[in-house]
Amino acid sequence: MAEKRIYLDYAASAPRRAEALEAERAYEQSDYAGANPNSLHSRGRAAARALDGARATLARCLGPGWRPSDVTFTSGGTESNNLAVIGLAEGARGRDARRRRVVLSAIEHDSVLDLAGPLRERGFEVELARPGRDGVVRPEALEGLVDERCALVSVMAANNETGVLQPTGDLARAAHARGALFHTDAVQAFCHVPVDASDADAVSVAAHKIGGPVGVGALVVRGRAPLRPLSFGGGQELGRRAGTQDVRGALAFAAVAEACSSTLGETRETVSGRARRLAERLCTPGSGIVESVPRDMGVGRLPGIVSLLVPSLDSETLVLALDQAGFEVSAASACSSGSLDASHVLLAMGIGRDEALGSLRVSFDERVGEDDLSAFADALTAIVAERAPRGRARH
Repeated sequence: MAEKRIYLDYAASAPRRAEALEAERAYEQSDYAGANPNSLHSRGRAAARALDGARATLARCLGPGWRPSDVTFTSGGTESNNLAVIGLAEGARGRDARRRRVVLSAIEHDSVLDLAGPLRERGFEVELARPGRDGVVRPEALEGLVDERCALVSVMAANNETGVLQPTGDLARAAHARGALFHTDAVQAFCHVPVDASDADAVSVAAHKIGGPVGVGALVVRGRAPLRPLSFGGGQELGRRAGTQDVRGALAFAAVAEACSSTLGETRETVSGRARRLAERLCTPGSGIVESVPRDMGVGRLPGIVSLLVPSLDSETLVLALDQAGFEVSAASACSSGSLDASHVLLAMGIGRDEALGSLRVSFDERVGEDDLSAFADALTAIVAERAPRGRARH
């Protein structure tokens, strides 16, 4: 086991930032710590003012046109996506009974794709919009799927496995042209790149992807959008989401979002450069390592995700070998009940199953330096050279 461990799984959950810890300490030292923000007494009102301040910060970080009242705090990205997709679909159908179709992209996070079954149980048709080989879902993919029967289109802002950015503005306008609502899961993109959400009806975000606490997220939804709640019993969050709010978590989320937004341009350039150099170093002829979306495809991508394929080895072998060497990364596939399953994202892009089984996702932000990435490149290159079966290494 290596003495120094290097964490390169920021896309799963980023290490806590100092701004989050400081915001939590300030909350604990405040007079309203532990107070219910829905209470009418002085401490409750103070907690409510702090919570509203966090809403205002998140709305501002998302971009022009969003209001503090649009921000509904949740327990994270999964709850935000569930509330958005089911709540908006039900709301649209309630407003117009003809709208019984929901269109999801085939590369969505499981917290969106796994809603296909529950939606069908509620009487909706569910259709999948396919990406190109470059991982991009373009407006043309919606043709024939979005019509006067469509209630909602949901396409993520940036893919959590490949890092590829989606044209959410164009997709939102295509959905609205047929009267459908548009939601985007911006959990992976928020505060890493500017999110094109000016035409979206709802946006999902989460704190732990940017160095905030786990268990805090938000669904930012236009006041005019017909959102049906999924939880009941208190009327909090303007009736959109029942339950006493986590003021401490909301304040920490807002503090980190504000800090990341203020340096977004600089950090994006720095991290993009490091990712590009890492990919160039790893994906050389004969290395047996390629990018899932080659750079010459020219697509936009998140700065800190490098999505790799090692066709001669499987993801589980690679992740465990790298862990033994002191590097913590994730596979773009899920290991369930001892059987390795190829990533639905890579398969939807047209990548063969054998190649997809050898996927790796390396993710980081500006806190990971060039030396650590260089050491990782050396380790992965050595593992592939040592373990790849003779005659099987390709590319």
